[in-house]
Amino acid sequence: MSNSRGRGLQANALGTFDTVVMAVAGSAPAYSIAATTAVLVGAVGLASPAALLYCAIPMLGIALAFSYLSRIDVNAGASYSWVGRTLHPFLGFISGWALVISTTIFMVAGSLPAGAMTLALFDEELAENTALSTLVGAGWFVIMLCVVLGGARLTVRAQLVMSGVELAILALFAVLALFHSGSARAFDWSWLGFGHFDGVTGFASGALIAAFYYWGWDVTSNLSEETRNSRRTTGLAGLIGVGIVFLLFEVFTIAVNVILSSKQIQENDANVLAVLGEEVWPGWGGKLLIVAVMLSTIATLETTLIQVTRSLFAMGRDRTMPSALGRVHRRWNTPWVAIAVVGVVALAMFVAANSLGTVGDILSDAISAIGLQIAVYYGLTGLAVVVAYRKMLLKSVGNFVLGGVWPLFGALFMFWIFVESLGQLGSSAVAIGIGGLAAGLIPMLWYWRQGSEYYRPAKLDAAWTVEADYVPAGGGPNSLAHEGLPTDF
Repeated sequence: MSNSRGRGLQANALGTFDTVVMAVAGSAPAYSIAATTAVLVGAVGLASPAALLYCAIPMLGIALAFSYLSRIDVNAGASYSWVGRTLHPFLGFISGWALVISTTIFMVAGSLPAGAMTLALFDEELAENTALSTLVGAGWFVIMLCVVLGGARLTVRAQLVMSGVELAILALFAVLALFHSGSARAFDWSWLGFGHFDGVTGFASGALIAAFYYWGWDVTSNLSEETRNSRRTTGLAGLIGVGIVFLLFEVFTIAVNVILSSKQIQENDANVLAVLGEEVWPGWGGKLLIVAVMLSTIATLETTLIQVTRSLFAMGRDRTMPSALGRVHRRWNTPWVAIAVVGVVALAMFVAANSLGTVGDILSDAISAIGLQIAVYYGLTGLAVVVAYRKMLLKSVGNFVLGGVWPLFGALFMFWIFVESLGQLGSSAVAIGIGGLAAGLIPMLWYWRQGSEYYRPAKLDAAWTVEADYVPAGGGPNSLAHEGLPTDF
């Protein structure tokens, strides 16, 4: 079937296991632990395991919101579509734009450590050469760009290899750390309580860092049009992904606090995992965990590319961005124009970040600013599910808690993080965070004036969708079509 808006993405390319792997890879466990543990320990000390625990609770609320919404609206744009059809199209566009901006910044920021880790396998001094690290990182980025261009099946095969090796190494070291005899301090259950936080401000600073350890699992929703039985699979995979990375984050944060001294953590802030590896398994440990971090970083570049290109594809298809972004490659069924545009923009940002010191400084602030943008689209999605399911919340305890109270709590937590971080981040980080969001007003207002149908949406109502279980004429039980979305399947 063909339609005026062109080809669709490749249907039924991914199964449940594939989607769970993508969710875990999206959160980049090894990369997150290596890059952020020292920052978290520096901010809240022995309360770091508690910060991760208490941030997992609202994050699960957001994962539940994604799960419930994906049941009633299958769309590669995910929160861009859901928020637009429940709260307001303007808020929906800003949700999509927040994801596009944050992922683009992250791809540039994540490529440098990918290059540095690759070089560190051969020579520690080479890894400190910023220009060379950027070049190698850009090389990995281009390879991942080609993999994502090659289609969903190729993407998931590459991901299975990278994440499989990464998770095997992490599991091995989790066990080795458990049986490690030497320790800087004894584990205490109070580390999981509130006692080690320095008041509400201390808790907030820990929450800001911990909440963004988890970011990335929602790639499953951006892959919904390419997933078998996606109304059930994408949400379930996101929830399982959050659970798996939570366990890994807790185990390794506790291991770092037990095995390494405060001085070791401070002195190796960017590579705390390699130091832990050396302590647990002298000689080989550090190298193996560097491999895990390298693979994790490259794997998350891939999932981030999927998120940004699928979001831009949905926007191009709806004509809320240039319609060329909605074009799909005839052979690979991937949004090739969106992938090419993201590739060119990211590579230009690599060059700028490396050649101009000031831009490099701006980029470090931009990484902090990502948090603001994530909080916006996660928070709005948490509100969207409550509105979409409002007529069904009182029909069962499960609906009330899992589709209402918990996602609402997650949304309020995200907005609280947003407000708190405005006071704690530097002025340039806030300028990039808010400025990046504000830049989205230009295409939003332009395409609204052009009369894009996205701005006249069919409201998303779970009561109607569940009762009708809408499937278009000729669609099978796994049809990915939903109201207002022409597809090629």
